[in-house]
Amino acid sequence: MSQSIIAKRYADALFQLGQERSKLEEFETELQTLKEVFRSNQEIISFLKHPRFSIEQKKKMITESFQSFSEEIVNLLKLLVERHREDIILDMIQDYVRMINDAKGIADADVYSVRQLSEAEKQRISESFAPKVGKQSLNLTNIVDPSIIGGIRLRVGNRIFDGSVSGKLRRIERKLLSTNNR
Repeated sequence: MSQSIIAKRYADALFQLGQERSKLEEFETELQTLKEVFRSNQEIISFLKHPRFSIEQKKKMITESFQSFSEEIVNLLKLLVERHREDIILDMIQDYVRMINDAKGIADADVYSVRQLSEAEKQRISESFAPKVGKQSLNLTNIVDPSIIGGIRLRVGNRIFDGSVSGKLRRIERKLLSTNNR
């Protein structure tokens, strides 16, 4: 079974547990913190994967390091270590965040522009495009890309809204080439 399917199953189980115990937001906050810890400190993952350390040593480190976290998150980490699933922790967090965003009507999106957009501009883009993809709002990541010349290109999942100058030029070029080939 692929890592992504396994990560999704753990995320789904945690999401259901969060719903039952009314802890969805708490879990999300803790998982976001956990993601930052794992990304900024590769030694933790190396330790958890290292065969020389026993599972008990790894579980003890998790208990001590994450004592401020909820019991459910700590137990999940211990379970993943017991089952040698340390590799899926970041994917599982990403899947959980995606599930909670879906429940809230939020979608992640990348917006490409020639310059950094202000918060007000991002807010207007979110308000304009969220209804078009059936969401209440968009969680935008601004990517500066001078090659688009002007305008913006928005990517939500596998949908792309291209209002860039370079995109318009490509469409004009295709139209001109298709009329010349007739």
